[in-house]
Amino acid sequence: MAVNLPTAADKAVVVEAMFDRIAPHYDRMNRLLTLGMDQRWRRRTLDLIDLRAGELVLDLACGTGDFAEMCRARGARVVAMDYAARMLDHAKARGLGSALARADALRLPLRSGSIDAVVCGFALRNFTSLPAAFAEMARVLKPGGRVGLLEVARPSQPLVRLGHSIYFDRLVPMVGRLLADRRAYSYLPASTAYLPPWEEMQPMLEGVGLTKVAREQAMLGAVQILTGHRKK
Repeated sequence: MAVNLPTAADKAVVVEAMFDRIAPHYDRMNRLLTLGMDQRWRRRTLDLIDLRAGELVLDLACGTGDFAEMCRARGARVVAMDYAARMLDHAKARGLGSALARADALRLPLRSGSIDAVVCGFALRNFTSLPAAFAEMARVLKPGGRVGLLEVARPSQPLVRLGHSIYFDRLVPMVGRLLADRRAYSYLPASTAYLPPWEEMQPMLEGVGLTKVAREQAMLGAVQILTGHRKK
């Protein structure tokens, strides 16, 4: 089924409403559709940025709080922000209430140079402007602070790409229609169209002042983890 993606002018409103609708099903669907591997990828992201106890970390577009919960388990202090209020309601139910705030990723209510690390899980394609979001991440990081961005990708190997497309573009919307929200789980695969290739994202990240910018792939190229350090 062809999906009409929202225009830049409508995207923020459409995405907010979509995530408010699927919030009750979000965790269950993530575990089901990734066979629980989404948690492994989050842990790997935290390993790559070497998150340490006592550090202050921003979980950007935190959803129901998976990353925030993992950061706390490692002894980090957490600020978790999302634009969808219903997602934050579910994060509160996990005991994250004091760490939560509703905020726009393009206008973070944080002081410049106040955060040790920024993490973001499966949300880059939902921002209305990636360069602006990257600039805000870099702004709030302390010199030497790190960023870890977990996101989907499209495999490059032709046969793997075909198999992934059958699963991601056909099976995921079908399961979403049966168990959650047809429109949302049709949008989520289609929204990869918003993601620039790595060859474009790397200079975007470097252009906002990040160094040691790198990309690690998982699941045969269906998942990517982008990392970088704020210039000292």
